[in-house]
Amino acid sequence: MSRRPRPDGDIRRRLHVAHVAEPTTEGVAVVQYSYLREQLRRGWRVTVICPSHGWLGYSARVAGAEVRWWSATRGPGRSVLAETAELRRILADVDPDVVHLHSAKAGLAGRLAVRGRRPTVLQPHAWSFLAVEGPARRASLLWERLAARWTDRLVAVSEAERLAGAEAGIEAPTRVLPNGVDLLRLEVQGPQQRLAARRGLGLPDVPTVVCVGRLTRQKGQDALLDAWPSVRERVPTAQLVLVGDGPDRTELERRAADLDGVLLAGGRTDVPLWLAAADVVVAPSRWEGMPLVPLEAMACGRSVVATAIPGIVEAVPDDAGQLVAPGDAHALADAVVYRLQAPDVATDEGWAGRLHVEDHHDELTAAREVIGVYLAVLRERRGRAARRRPLLAAPGRGPGASGTGS
Repeated sequence: MSRRPRPDGDIRRRLHVAHVAEPTTEGVAVVQYSYLREQLRRGWRVTVICPSHGWLGYSARVAGAEVRWWSATRGPGRSVLAETAELRRILADVDPDVVHLHSAKAGLAGRLAVRGRRPTVLQPHAWSFLAVEGPARRASLLWERLAARWTDRLVAVSEAERLAGAEAGIEAPTRVLPNGVDLLRLEVQGPQQRLAARRGLGLPDVPTVVCVGRLTRQKGQDALLDAWPSVRERVPTAQLVLVGDGPDRTELERRAADLDGVLLAGGRTDVPLWLAAADVVVAPSRWEGMPLVPLEAMACGRSVVATAIPGIVEAVPDDAGQLVAPGDAHALADAVVYRLQAPDVATDEGWAGRLHVEDHHDELTAAREVIGVYLAVLRERRGRAARRRPLLAAPGRGPGASGTGS
């Protein structure tokens, strides 16, 4: 892969970053968008390489980034070879200084395409090997161990994600950068804003539980439906809203049809409005890197009930809600009911959560720190290149010198 020469001056000037991802909605896309906005603000050139569905590419283009459509699909399969070849052609054409790969498919195709020939940053956004079992898990682990040689830096969104990689034998230099949220866009929503949000969404003004996320086994909406009859038994007017879309939607709709007070709202871009409408936000995930929804909920001043899994434990402090064991429907129902029946507790937890994200999860801090990752990687690359250059010939020892003096 040919490369044009880079200037030897300040490496911070007009860097060109390519963000590559298959997910174009929800958390992975939100994180990318926060990064690219800060990079564009600094005058950098940014290229987003992603599929044409979802909002990411279109929003990136409006913000000022270049966008190249990439025909990637979710998950491994026969399409990987074609996806890798296409991505290799795109990267050769746009010629970035740094390639930032987001999530599993970009991590697979991107490192196969680049193979260490460009500075490469991988951000798993939750390890893919946690999503599978048996031979698929072993294959995923083997791949990540092998591909570490083509990874200049691994960005983990939580200490738990870093530790999971290390325990799996993935030996790549790693930086932990916790996810952040837009604290200017997400403000504390009081009782009046809650009522206005419900009216705007066409929801009745009753105790409301909101769960936002892709409709998959990972996000645990099935476990929340398991708990819901117990919630309704004790809070008969309560309503549950599942916001999101995904492969499990048909099955979740089938189950919800047999339950009272459950609404599937589908995929939405107005997530802050749904969080504003909630009394309690639930995140019943089975595994995560560090999910954005609990952070966004806390930023909006909402109490959070979530599962006590790595990633979430780091994100949600004890005074901002309650964590329960994954799969424990009884504990999940109890935690939700307690907050619906004691709204003052939920309000206090919401304020504690807001203070927590202000101190630890501002997206601007994360966006600036990822820039530091790029600069460190480029300095390391330049240092290695300098060490490989031949030593300058000593005086009188250059080409054509006889070595005998004059």
